[in-house]
Amino acid sequence: MPKFTVATWNINSVRLRHDLVMHFLREHQPDMLCLQETKCPNDMFPFGAFRKFGYQHIAISGKKGYNGVATLSRHPFAVTTKRHLDGREEDARHIGVTLAEEAGRAAGLTVHNFYVPAGGDIADPDVNVKFAHKLEFLADLEAMAIEGRATRRHEIIVGDLNIAPLEHDVWSHKQLLSVVSHTPIETTTLERLRMAGGWIDTARALRPEPEKLYSWWSYRAADWAASNKGRRLDHIWLSDDLGRNAAQIEFLSAARGWERPSDHVPVIATLEF
Repeated sequence: MPKFTVATWNINSVRLRHDLVMHFLREHQPDMLCLQETKCPNDMFPFGAFRKFGYQHIAISGKKGYNGVATLSRHPFAVTTKRHLDGREEDARHIGVTLAEEAGRAAGLTVHNFYVPAGGDIADPDVNVKFAHKLEFLADLEAMAIEGRATRRHEIIVGDLNIAPLEHDVWSHKQLLSVVSHTPIETTTLERLRMAGGWIDTARALRPEPEKLYSWWSYRAADWAASNKGRRLDHIWLSDDLGRNAAQIEFLSAARGWERPSDHVPVIATLEF
């Protein structure tokens, strides 16, 4: 049965960690890899290194020093789009691609790669402009999800959504209820927009609670593996019609232990057509 694999990874500087990306591509060979927090202006993106590994088709939205998203693909794109949510064109937080006919069974598949704002440290939009920005961004993302639901087919949302929505998506639900990324206003907002847009949370469809699933561990931990205080901040969502195609999802936790790692690890979904 033909398969299509898509991976998402907040790389926390693609130039600093391009060797890790190439190692991942060599070992796992996904059809598509979506990166967030590339922290790289478009004219300095390491296109050549990735194209040598067979990822000839690359769509990017970059910004010097912060944010930035990139999508690397083995298959060509028919369409590339950029959305500027909440009106901030400089944010470089989205890139969308639709695969061309050469992708075979995956032709026509649209993948949206998002990097949602982290939101700072204080979960109060009245005193924290970063948290207010995050809520504004999510409001626009919800409007986008609702707007396209009636005609949505063969679409995927991936990325660092910077929210761990469910109780078993964090190491301690009770202790993190007041911590940005797991506050009630964030979790209810994310789940509302997911449901309003008709999206399937692939991880929980295939690996339901109470299994703990994490994709991020803080740099502050002296021993991230021993403490295992993780959160599931990175997501892959499928449109309703793709639900039957979801075959597998993997959280590559070992990548958190690589040399000079990102604080996020790759999440890989496999679809069967």
